Amino acid sequence: MEERTYQDVLYEESDGIATITFNRPEKLNAFRTITYEEVTHALHRAGWNDDIGVIVLTGNGRAFGVGGDTTEKKSERRGRGTIGVPIEELHSAIRDVPKPVIAKVRGYAIGGGNVLATICDLTLAAESAQFGQVGPKVGSVDPGFGTAYLARIIGEKRAREFWYLCRRYTAQEAYAMGLVNKVVPDDQLDEEVQRWCEDVVQCSPTAIALAKRSFNADTENIRGIAHLGFQGVALYYGTAEAKEGGNAFREKRKPNFRQVKKSST
Repeated sequence: MEERTYQDVLYEESDGIATITFNRPEKLNAFRTITYEEVTHALHRAGWNDDIGVIVLTGNGRAFGVGGDTTEKKSERRGRGTIGVPIEELHSAIRDVPKPVIAKVRGYAIGGGNVLATICDLTLAAESAQFGQVGPKVGSVDPGFGTAYLARIIGEKRAREFWYLCRRYTAQEAYAMGLVNKVVPDDQLDEEVQRWCEDVVQCSPTAIALAKRSFNADTENIRGIAHLGFQGVALYYGTAEAKEGGNAFREKRKPNFRQVKKSST
């Protein structure tokens, strides 16, 4: 794939390892429309390059990522994708490229950031990492890999806990659930991820690609669930109930979902 200049992403290749860094630290690496597009492009750029054996996703600053940029109102998005941003394309790119994608997590992996860490083939976390969901608190939900695939990884009860309670979990708690492969001190994370990458690069790329395809085949039905679910979410974003979540977040107050829903029916 052709090279391009990125606004929200840092891209680096070294010794068979491609590192894609979300570079909006002032926004805790919240994704705006162009961020989704650039990360997807970078994933394909690395994923179909025969010189690359493994891809690392990480965030600049004190967060891995916190989901969508709340300054972009969901109901007003008009870009590519069912909900106005190409989130399905990004999720598919992580799964479809024939290389392992490793999430290197420092700080917050919340909302959409938690979903990305979930979808990645492997997740390594610093002790500072925090995982969790906020969607139902702000009038949103990931109806595909963020829910169904999370349940495959950590079990139904824990996944429902993530989404119904919207709490935060430490790196060690996430490790105990099976969401994280390993936890190390913050100052050791880069070195640890490098070791894991070097081990992957030493393996047969064809064997690794076959293994990834095999793992994905077992959960490929979730892609269909996601497409159907996001179609429903697109309709939901236009409701007063969903708008109340975003407005309350921006106004720094508690949302009143039930009252708004009742008055709109």
